[in-house]
Amino acid sequence: MIASDVSTTETVRNVYIIDPDGIIRTILVYPMNIGRCIPEILRVIQALQISSNNNASTPANWVPCEPVILPPPQTFAELQARNTQIEREKNGMAWYLSFKEPKDCKILENRENKQLKEREK
Repeated sequence: MIASDVSTTETVRNVYIIDPDGIIRTILVYPMNIGRCIPEILRVIQALQISSNNNASTPANWVPCEPVILPPPQTFAELQARNTQIEREKNGMAWYLSFKEPKDCKILENRENKQLKEREK
């Protein structure tokens, strides 16, 4: 959506998150009168890392280190295994929406804490 009072002389603020392979993974566009949200940018980076490392998706309003969504089963056997897992572990609502705890989350969290402590020195 483009505002009706678009200016050709004023800037907008863009944030591009590019992965190590040079692929743009996220584009955030902020109007000139709205500041960027650095905690949200960091959350997006962590969500991208967690989803890649876990072959999973992060749900809406995901907070770092909360469960991630498993990809849907690709075969009938995987579907049956997923249903059994959900019954046993109570980790989902149905075969198409089940969750798992992300691996490597604490590693990323610890790295961020170390960086914050170093900046405070």
